[in-house]
Amino acid sequence: MANADSKVLVIDDQPGIRRLLVEVLNEEGYNVITAANGFDGVQLVKDADPDLILMDMKMPGMDGIETLRELKLLGQADKVIMMTAYGELELVNQAQQLGAYAYITKPFDIIKLCQMIGEQIAGTGESRQLLIG
Repeated sequence: MANADSKVLVIDDQPGIRRLLVEVLNEEGYNVITAANGFDGVQLVKDADPDLILMDMKMPGMDGIETLRELKLLGQADKVIMMTAYGELELVNQAQQLGAYAYITKPFDIIKLCQMIGEQIAGTGESRQLLIG
């Protein structure tokens, strides 16, 4: 079980993805907070200082790359795992240049995602990894 003091922020415009991740990560023992867009996500990073940020690449308004740029200015980009559809892998290079920790493609394997989250929070994971499905 994860440390209940570990905060994970989920930034995704799809309510179903947010609900799934909240349910699974709460079961794993994480304190989960959510944002439906990049603007709210950046504010939550400022207010809550999460240990890890799971963020969708494609969102209306401020997309994942724009949000990641803001998080880099806040010194938080290395806490980000980007979630992207397989066809969006060209955006991974941009996210990597901005310092994102890792990338996972949708649909993702929830067990592998939980392992990646645990490794990042514990500081034992390999950065810049790509997990496909």
